[in-house]
Amino acid sequence: MYLEIVTPEAVLFSGDVTSVAVPGINGEFQMLDNHAPIVSLLGQGNVKVYGDMKLDKEVAAKFTKGDNGATLLAINSGTIEMKDNKVIVLAD
Repeated sequence: MYLEIVTPEAVLFSGDVTSVAVPGINGEFQMLDNHAPIVSLLGQGNVKVYGDMKLDKEVAAKFTKGDNGATLLAINSGTIEMKDNKVIVLAD
């Protein structure tokens, strides 16, 4: 699936990943390849990205490594949309 992570300052990442887990307002949920379309609000927590992420030097410091090979991005809130195998995370 294709993932874009966008903040008010910049596009932090865009590329292919294996899966994404996000902190929904009612709890964490995960999306895999070809997930059904969804739009949801996000709460405070970590966006967990699984797959080989090639991060630009300018934004790499915003991400950390987590368990099971996940790459983590801490957010305060946001919105997520999954449609046509493309995930867009708008994060604060």
